[in-house]
Parts: sequence; structure tokens; C-alpha cells
Amino acid sequence: MKKNLNYFQKILLFIIVVLFSCSTENPGKQAAEELGWEVGFQAYTFKEFTFAEALDKGDTLGLKSVEAYPGQPIGDGIEGTTHFSMDQETRDKLKELLNEKGIKLNAYGVTGASDTAGWKQLFDFAKDMGIGIITSDPGLDQLDLVEELCDEYGIKVAFHNHPAPSQYWHPDSVLMAVEGRSNNLGVCADVGHWVRSGLDPVECLQKLEGRIIMFHFKDVDGMTPEAGDVIWGTGLVDMPAVLSELKRQGFQGLFDIEYEANWMNSVPDIKESLENFYDAVAEL
Repeated sequence: MKKNLNYFQKILLFIIVVLFSCSTENPGKQAAEELGWEVGFQAYTFKEFTFAEALDKGDTLGLKSVEAYPGQPIGDGIEGTTHFSMDQETRDKLKELLNEKGIKLNAYGVTGASDTAGWKQLFDFAKDMGIGIITSDPGLDQLDLVEELCDEYGIKVAFHNHPAPSQYWHPDSVLMAVEGRSNNLGVCADVGHWVRSGLDPVECLQKLEGRIIMFHFKDVDGMTPEAGDVIWGTGLVDMPAVLSELKRQGFQGLFDIEYEANWMNSVPDIKESLENFYDAVAEL
């Protein structure tokens, strides 16, 4: 009888733990999933660490997908960096590392190449690693080649809007570049960079409707290229308005965290940013 009592006590404790976990999870997280919004992170957020360490930090935040960038030391006993020129042996070790950590590659960039061979090497790497999106800022003279490779490999290229005077800082320049081209070309929208360039993110999103592939999500404290990153919801990005517009558009896709502040101890800031993000989603 005592043995049976202990068994039922354990079952009851398990049920209580599960119910408590469900009740404490921000309802905005489920709402985001229902909208088709996946939150991951750009590994550059943890550029002061190895890629393996970045994965661990993402895991502590409950994030299960990552955008890698070229040049980060891989770590965990694996030689080399995350540059797309890595050999097959290193690719396989990187795949194993990701599998062990339970995190998938959702994108790769921001990067590009200077010639056809380089672009093909980049696309070969992306295909082999299961990457569906390359974030990039190709020259206008490279767009025919990039479009051809996108359609050949079934991989999207998302133009990144670094602040003015970079090539794709304004939505109009993106629209000009993709006009009449494959739907595999679009924008990796960085709402913080738009604010840094003196633009209204909501107006930018409205212009780019149908061409938004993914996000580098952030908030900033000023309307200049030098403006710093701040905890989401405390800066100049009107996050509720941005999310409301994306819901209206029926956008489905990635929101990769790119937090470029407090480099050595950014996890608490990002955790608070995520809480604010999901609070805003829950209010939509």
C-alpha cells in the first residue's frame, strides 16, 4: 500500500509541475507560434564567444534555431570558423554539434561573394547544411547570378538593410532590385536599422509587403547610425505597431534576435526583450 501511495504521489507531483509550467509560460509564445512566427537568434549576438558557446546561450533562452555568420570560431574542440569555405569534414562536425545541442540553422549571413565560384560555394554550403535563407547585400550587377542560384538551389536570399548609405538601406532600393525577379529574393528586415536611418519601420514594412523573408529584430535608442541597441520595447521601435502590421500582412517566418550591446552578459537583456515581445504578441 505504501509503495502504491508513493507511486501516486509521484504522478500527482508530475501533473502539478506540468500544470505550473503551462500556467507560467507567456501566452504570447503560443500566439506567436499560431501566427507562424519563429523566434531564433543571430549568432553575432554572441560574437565574443565561440559558436558552440553561442548555442548554449541560445538554449538557456529557450531558442532552438540560429543564424550563423562567417568567421566565428566553432569551438567545442572543432578547429576552424563558421566560414562557408569550410571543408566537408568540418561541415559534418558542425552538423553533429548542432544536433547535440538540439538547435537548427535557420539562416546564414550576412555574407556574399565576389565571383561566380564564390557564390556557388556559398550556395553549396547552405544546401549541404540545410539552410533555407542566406542574408546578403549583393551588388546590383550580381543579381542575375544570385537569382539563378536561388531558383536552382531552392534557397532564398534576403537583402539586409544596413543603415544609410548602404545599398539596401531604403525599401525603395530593395523594391527596385527585386522588381520582376523571383520570389526567392526579398528582404531581411532589420527594424532597428530603419530607425537608425530615420525611417518609420511600419511604413517600410507596408512598402515591402510580399517581399519580407525574415527579420533581424532589435530596438534602438536613436535615429542615427551610431544609435545603440536597447531592451526591446524600451527604445524608438514601436514594437506593437510593427507586430500588428505583420499580423495584418499574414507574415510567417523568422524573427532572429540580433542584440548588439552588453556583449559579455547580454542574456538577461535578451530574456527581458523576449518577455516584452511575447507580451506584445499576446495583445494583438
